[in-house]
Amino acid sequence: MSILIAGGAGYIGSHTAKLCAKSGLVPVVLDNLVYGHKWAVKWGPLVEGDLADRRFIDRVIEQHEITAVIHFAAYAYVGESVSNPRKYFHNNVVNTLCLLDSMVDHGVRDIVFSSTCATYGEPSKVPISEDEVQKPVNPYGESKLIVEKILGWYQKAYDLHFAALRYFNAAGADPDGEIGEDHAPETHLIPLAIEAALGRGKELQIFGTDYPTPDGTALRDYIHVTDLAEAHLLSLDALKKGTKDLRLNLGTGRGHSVREVLKAVEKVSGRKVPAREVARRPGDPPALVADPRRAAEVLGWRARYPDIETIVEHALRWHAQAVPGTRGV
Repeated sequence: MSILIAGGAGYIGSHTAKLCAKSGLVPVVLDNLVYGHKWAVKWGPLVEGDLADRRFIDRVIEQHEITAVIHFAAYAYVGESVSNPRKYFHNNVVNTLCLLDSMVDHGVRDIVFSSTCATYGEPSKVPISEDEVQKPVNPYGESKLIVEKILGWYQKAYDLHFAALRYFNAAGADPDGEIGEDHAPETHLIPLAIEAALGRGKELQIFGTDYPTPDGTALRDYIHVTDLAEAHLLSLDALKKGTKDLRLNLGTGRGHSVREVLKAVEKVSGRKVPAREVARRPGDPPALVADPRRAAEVLGWRARYPDIETIVEHALRWHAQAVPGTRGV
């Protein structure tokens, strides 16, 4: 079967494409390469184009005989979404509608959608279950929640089967070292800490040390990117077997503070992470930790790499290979 992976040249998409190929599926990567990388597409064809072009999507689905879709394509910088919300609603919502309409018109029934814990905003309790009220505090989270709602209505009207996977902090890299994280700009804590430790990045900023947490820094649930990829394939299999809608949190259920992550990077790398404390960023919740029990119950999914040091080890192995931005050169 040919699976369309929208945004498959990106971080999580490329890891999912690799796992698709290992599972006997043909991953057809559709990516405009604004943030994706050609070097990350190794296990199936790359079709360059944009989801804003409905005729282009139609051709891809027809020519590659697509049977299902895994949809990662989105802008994902929270700060930018606040300053330029129309960019996010056009790309993340309007363009997704083009994809969904093409699927419906071509009889492609199943889609796994890359959602986010940002749809919850500032949760009322931690760990966060799927029953938590979704109240995004930024346009990025709002755009993902809008798509979740659209999927619900499309399921009822057109029998479109979907899984909306709300993941927490994606981290780590392919255990085999073939692919990994390479964002420009980079905003994620673990790669920033690694680059600082390697002497290739700026001094790390610790945003806030007065949170109501054990060491005063923010707690986050770091989930290995390969574990995320596996959850996408399990979700796709559930849809193929007739499940009509899934809304699942993907996380380890463990929270790690900023200081704990820095200690893990220092232990694994054997190097000091230069860092300085600065004020909190507006809108950063003290703790975001998943309750992953429903994913375990419904999919039989559990993180295989829950240990923060293992996540850092895989990421460090990747980042030590080359300077970010020069992969594949």
